[in-house]
Amino acid sequence: MPASWLSDLTGAARPIIGMAHLPALPGTPLYDAVGGMAKVRDAVRRDLAALQEGGIHAVMFCNENDRPYRLEADAASVAGVADVVAAVRGELSVPFGVDVLWDPRATLAVAAATGAAFAREIFAGAFAGDFGLWVRSAGDAFRYRRELGAEGVRLLFNINAEFAAPLAPRPLPEVARSILFSSSPDALCVSGPITGEAVDASGLAAVADAVRGSGVPVLVNTGFRAEQAADLLRHAAGAVVGSSLKVDGVTWNPVDPLRVRALMAAVAAAGDG
Repeated sequence: MPASWLSDLTGAARPIIGMAHLPALPGTPLYDAVGGMAKVRDAVRRDLAALQEGGIHAVMFCNENDRPYRLEADAASVAGVADVVAAVRGELSVPFGVDVLWDPRATLAVAAATGAAFAREIFAGAFAGDFGLWVRSAGDAFRYRRELGAEGVRLLFNINAEFAAPLAPRPLPEVARSILFSSSPDALCVSGPITGEAVDASGLAAVADAVRGSGVPVLVNTGFRAEQAADLLRHAAGAVVGSSLKVDGVTWNPVDPLRVRALMAAVAAAGDG
């Protein structure tokens, strides 16, 4: 598989992006007002150290615990993510990206403000699911990125939404080709039905085949684990991984350094460390 911009950025043939999940932020139901933002920063610092010491190729900051999720982030969440990234940015030894759930504009704003190399979101599509009706236009995202002067921020498109189904279902390879034709994604992310659940290998392979030769990397976006790393990396240019690196594989737990090292060893054994 030819090297991609993501390989150039990270120095890895098939880059693995580890999630730095933020604890709940101010204004959300699960926020720990007693521990405050100091506790949030400390938790992210701990996870960041575990990811980097384990050999992760890049990290992505995300307000994963701002549950129940909304489709538009409020000002407190945007400020909180930016604060945390700014606080730990000096401790980063790998490239980083951001994702402010589930809001492309908020994600781009934080990416521009913090100097993120990439941003992941649902940038295109119409879905219905746990959050209600979910409609996104890539045209809006690209125009806002231009307005911010953040053209250098690479856009990772989630092409199938977690927690939701498309309003006008089409085969995923067709969606991938359509997005490539109508937009300029920097990467396509293929997800399972929910955070932490595995991607269907045959579906991943079909998407990779559909966009082969485009130069746009296809990434595993959920459920990436050491035991199936070699199989999935036969089709994908890399992966985004969060839950499987946590203590006991539970999304809300801290990052387990042993799990990080085990996953990165499996990636290396697959020939792409």
